[in-house]
Parts: sequence; structure tokens; C-alpha cells
Amino acid sequence: MAKILIVEDEVELSQVVAKYLQAAGFETQEFASGEGVVAWVKQNKPDVILLDWNLPGQDGLSICKEICAFSEIPIIMTTAKVDEIDRLIGLEAGADDYVCKPYSAKEVVARVKVRLRRLNRLTTQEPSLQLDESLMSIQFEGTSLQLTAIEFNLFSLFYHNPRRIYSRQHIMDRVYQDYRVVSERTIDSHIRNLRLKLTQLSPDQDLIQSIYAVGYKYEPI
Repeated sequence: MAKILIVEDEVELSQVVAKYLQAAGFETQEFASGEGVVAWVKQNKPDVILLDWNLPGQDGLSICKEICAFSEIPIIMTTAKVDEIDRLIGLEAGADDYVCKPYSAKEVVARVKVRLRRLNRLTTQEPSLQLDESLMSIQFEGTSLQLTAIEFNLFSLFYHNPRRIYSRQHIMDRVYQDYRVVSERTIDSHIRNLRLKLTQLSPDQDLIQSIYAVGYKYEPI
């Protein structure tokens, strides 16, 4: 049974969403503030997180960033903020989806199911493209594509988290773990070189896609 974490300070709303999720066959856990959420996630590893932006204790945005630093659990942010810039900020923090209040509990259940279906599909399907860490190369239909160390680390991040949007800052934090100073232009340059190489494997498909004003994502072959 999939476990859904609901982090929402509006207790009545949280209870309604929990009842709908339970009726759909999910197990739920509720938090009414941000305190203790990250520690609980590390210990219990839920399948999907419904995370409100404005929370007492610790705000949802910082919680999202902390969780994304150690986990790939799908996060759906729920908030009354409706401006495009706010949605972009949430996605840059690592959120996978965004639901604006007021929302339907049925819609939230549907979005949770979509996330779980995608997760299950990714874990059960055998990818046609494979990584060879020992040689820092990509194997695809008998073709071997050699990458530099940075290119391989970049592609490995995308490959293990397909369709997830990564901001440039998130990429810098995850790929350059030796604390070297790099700029967003450096990230763009490495990704441009990587994308050029990937055209050798799939000339008609843009495997690493640019998301305007947000970052990049990997679309599997």
C-alpha cells in the first residue's frame, strides 16, 4: 500500500484529503506544521508528498529543497499562490507538480495516482539506454557514446530521474560536490555539449529538454 504524506496546516482540509486518499486505497500520514517533516521522511520514506507552501515552523519551500537534496520522492506542492513566478520557484526547488488552492480533493487523488503510475512505469520498464559507470559512457542499441566526467555526472542525474525538472542551481548543487565555483553559463555550456553528443544516439529526439525560465529535464528514448 502506497504511503502518502500530507503536510498541511489547514487541519480540516488535510483531513478531507486524507479521507479521499484512504478511500482510494492509500495509507496517509499528516503533519500540521513543517517541524519534524524532513526527519520523518528520512525515517519512513513515503511514496508521494503533498506539501503546502505556507507552513508554521518551517516553510514548504525549504522543506522541499531539503528533501530533494537526499531523495527523489515525488513532491506535489499545494498553495494559494497562483502567480506564474511562484509556480516556477516551487519547481526550481524540486517539486514535481503544483496544485493551487482552492482545489478538489478528487483532483489531488488523481494527481497522486499519476505520479505513482509514472514511478511504477519507470521502475518496471527496462530502459533501452544504459549507463556504463566504469567507462563513463552510454550504451544504446550497440552504440557506445563516451562522455567527459562532468557530462557523465550530468547525464546520470537526469537519467536516474527522467522527466523531473532541475533548475541550474539544483544541478550545480548535485553535480559539483567538490564545492568548485561555477556559473549558470557553465552549466548551460556543459549541457549544450552533452545534448550535441546525444544526437548521435537519437538524432530526431531532444533527450535533454530546456524548460523556459526553470531549467532542464530528461525525456527517455
